Amino acid sequence: MADLLPGLVVAAHGRHCLVESPDGERRICHPRGKKSAVVVGDAVQWQITGDEGSIERVDERRNLFYRQDEMRTKSFAANLDQVLVLVAADPEFSESQLARALIAAQAERIDVLIVLNKSDLQPAFDRAWARLAPYRRMGCTVLPLRLKSADGSEAGVNALLDRLMGQRTLVLGPSGVGKSTLVNRLVPEARAQTGEISRALNSGKHTTTSTTWYWVDPARTTALIDSPGFQEFGLNHIEPMQLAQLMPDLNATLGECRFYNCTHLHEPGCAVVAHVHNGDAPLAISENRYRIYRELFEELSNKRRY
Repeated sequence: MADLLPGLVVAAHGRHCLVESPDGERRICHPRGKKSAVVVGDAVQWQITGDEGSIERVDERRNLFYRQDEMRTKSFAANLDQVLVLVAADPEFSESQLARALIAAQAERIDVLIVLNKSDLQPAFDRAWARLAPYRRMGCTVLPLRLKSADGSEAGVNALLDRLMGQRTLVLGPSGVGKSTLVNRLVPEARAQTGEISRALNSGKHTTTSTTWYWVDPARTTALIDSPGFQEFGLNHIEPMQLAQLMPDLNATLGECRFYNCTHLHEPGCAVVAHVHNGDAPLAISENRYRIYRELFEELSNKRRY
């Protein structure tokens, strides 16, 4: 067998992948075997086969960020340093979807950065900022952002860049919150790169229909990974009894319940329930966050078993 070469998967479409060599050159590669288990962010070992390449091995991953419902598993990217969840003051964001993304990241021990866009919209921004108070209280970094306004000004971009430098960051969020605008603002050549990748992989799709890796700096130390917008975020890979441990505000009160196998739903002497109120106490669990916990616990308890 020819010597294997190291590479980084920067785009994938079906059975086609774009692999970047350490020198920056990119080549179309195909995973060996019938099932493709390669995702963007994977470190791979590959070999040249004519004008293209063959991926012979995927190196062990540090993490894999994905969602799973009853029908399928959708992998976003591997080997991440952080997930940036972009929400907007308008349209009003779904706190349930935000919580689900954070739980999926926590399960893989990936840091999370919440960014609230459209800081110029009032009073919508203040309402949204207040809704994010429980997340700030439980230790999440929440940054305000204004990408573009009527007068062309912006705010919060430099503070955001400081949090991105030297990191591999997946940009996540529902459609319509400004995700593509953010990527194009931070990576000026993103549109051109998307077109080149689309033509290279023959996908014929120039919108964000698959995950794509962009380098923010010429030294290739800072990466943004753009992902498709989503309306649903399944957590079928999470067990219901894991949930409280993966929600930092609930996790902070664990170990004090009367029963070791407490579900935090109805048991007497539950320390989690005792902390549920809409105050500003350090260990307060907002009623809305607790409602999300109950709904998720029920959903995951009733999920289809295979």
